[in-house]
Amino acid sequence: MTKTPIPPSPLPRHAEARVRAAIKDTRIVAIIGPRQSGKTTLARKIAADEEMNYITLDDDQFRQFANDDPGGFVRSLDRAVIDEIQRAPDLILALKMAVDDDTRPGRFLITGSVDLFKGMISPDSLAGRVETIELLPFSQGEIDCRPAPNFLDRAFNADMPALLETGHLENLIGRVAAGGFPEALSRTNPARRRAWLSAYARSIATRDLAEIADVSKTTELSRLLNLAAVASGQTVNLSSLASVLGVDGKTVDRWLSLLEQMFVIRRVSAWHRNDLKRLVKTPKLHFIDTGLLAALRRVNEDDIKKDRSKLGMLLEGFVYSEIIKQVALSDEPASISHFRDRDKVEVDFVLESAGKIVGIEVKAAAMVKPGDFHGLKRLRAATDQAFTCGIVLHDGERIQRTGDRLFAIPVHCLWEDIPSKT
Repeated sequence: MTKTPIPPSPLPRHAEARVRAAIKDTRIVAIIGPRQSGKTTLARKIAADEEMNYITLDDDQFRQFANDDPGGFVRSLDRAVIDEIQRAPDLILALKMAVDDDTRPGRFLITGSVDLFKGMISPDSLAGRVETIELLPFSQGEIDCRPAPNFLDRAFNADMPALLETGHLENLIGRVAAGGFPEALSRTNPARRRAWLSAYARSIATRDLAEIADVSKTTELSRLLNLAAVASGQTVNLSSLASVLGVDGKTVDRWLSLLEQMFVIRRVSAWHRNDLKRLVKTPKLHFIDTGLLAALRRVNEDDIKKDRSKLGMLLEGFVYSEIIKQVALSDEPASISHFRDRDKVEVDFVLESAGKIVGIEVKAAAMVKPGDFHGLKRLRAATDQAFTCGIVLHDGERIQRTGDRLFAIPVHCLWEDIPSKT
């Protein structure tokens, strides 16, 4: 297999079909995701095709008008794209009133670099009036110009071959270290890419967070980002973070929530059932993009090749990033959690949808050992018939069924086609 391609601009996005379908039957469509993930490029493309006005609130004049007179701003529009709407949050209620008066579908396409309807940005959920679609940094399938993958559907149906040689992905480390931000990937020099990602992190802590919350301790926020990078893939310890930063646990919790709203990190809840008392219920922390994570940890592709022990945590985050992008495309809602019991037996990711459970363990090695399935077997015993399959994702070149509903699968099968089981 060849090295990671540098994506041309713009690449087709898997979410585009969902956005176009939503415009046909929904009054307001919201594309949300981190800054520089490609929302503006996609919104401009759709605006041109749909003959909608395009307005960005990064423009000072538009932003002032929208903040001073949100009702008048919206009344001046018929069908429009409003980019970066979090910069004038009062527009959301004005949009609600407009689409209640005129219920035509596809009136407004809005974008936001924060999770608009789960935090403090919007005073209203716009239930029944809006469809929200996530656009995260490029997935590996998008980088490779492949169609949307069906890995999760296959996993929830245990539709995996018993034995198949897939070939080896030569530059997995390069993909993990690069991440998926379009602007970062356009830089062929790894040092320049890392510089862009480092500047991106500084901008989040010193400017972007201040747009959505009253946050003045930018130095502490920058330190929190670095501490979060060190803690990525681990359970969240608010007291420990608070002690290092010199603030209380509630403040750290609030700051982490802000970083979640800006699509920098996510706290992955622990899987549990009420009848299983021995499960650990502390969430784990993961970054949305492993390029940003690697930059914050100050490691690059060459560092990881020299010391592969640095790959494990990054690879787990890389898999998480690919999974959440696939979940965002799915018509069937799926939750993602992690499993850990009091014996410290773990499964990296537990996916649950429509009563079915899939366990995924990540191993930064080409060879899979029987012990690598220990956590999946414990999860299988805890979930019984709901357990559809357990998968160990590895850096090898063979799919192999290793036991009852258990499979070893190369990590690149997350985005590459898998032949039907034989």
